[in-house]
Amino acid sequence: MGVLPVPAEVRAILLDIEGTTTPISFVQETLFPYIKDNVKEYLRAHWEEEECQRDVGLLKKQAQEDSTLAGAVPIPLESGGGEEELERVIQAVVDNVHWQMSLDRKTTALKQLQGHMWRAAYATGLIKGEIFKDVVPAIRKWREAGMKVYIYSSGSIEAQKLLFGYSTEGDILELFDGHFDTKIGPKVESESYRRIAASIGCAPNNILFLTDVTREANAAEEADTHVAVVIRPGNAGLTDDEKSYYSLISSFTELFLPSST
Repeated sequence: MGVLPVPAEVRAILLDIEGTTTPISFVQETLFPYIKDNVKEYLRAHWEEEECQRDVGLLKKQAQEDSTLAGAVPIPLESGGGEEELERVIQAVVDNVHWQMSLDRKTTALKQLQGHMWRAAYATGLIKGEIFKDVVPAIRKWREAGMKVYIYSSGSIEAQKLLFGYSTEGDILELFDGHFDTKIGPKVESESYRRIAASIGCAPNNILFLTDVTREANAAEEADTHVAVVIRPGNAGLTDDEKSYYSLISSFTELFLPSST
């Protein structure tokens, strides 16, 4: 892959997380299993807290909306029936969370509970966000060269900040000028990249987007954003056509900024 020159008009670098700054295996083998293994204990410990009750309320509402789906897991209402009934309701919430996760659903209710569980795990040191070793030194060089650096991930902004705030490289939130999640729009729609450019205060062609997902790369290109596809261990393979079409890098150190000469 070698060196990839960054176009002279680029003023900002927009980064995906999973498969780009962070190994896919961290999400699949650490973050998600943590939720599955600990959700019952978390609910028992925090059930009476207002935040937990809001999370459960959202999950109940989502369960009602899902009631017509095949295999949907209902969550019964509590009627003040004591400890046994509480355990029954908690188990139903656990079963519902496991069901949603088995389908890789991204409902607000699920993401909110996951975010609060991860926050507790990061804060107590049970989890540290994994970052590829080339990421931090490269971003520091980009910033020294006057480049702005932003994150765009399907994970919530709160989850992004936890990952980078409690990372294997320490608290590196200072390296980023801003964060975007799917509230700005889906990553596979070109309009999302136009909105990000407008939010940053530049044109789409002033941005270089780094991602491991070609559908996202394609959407960004349609918005006139520059793109490079990141090849990392564990990432999905590319077709021969994709390999010949896209600019490819396997490390952030392969980006060459004109201003660094």
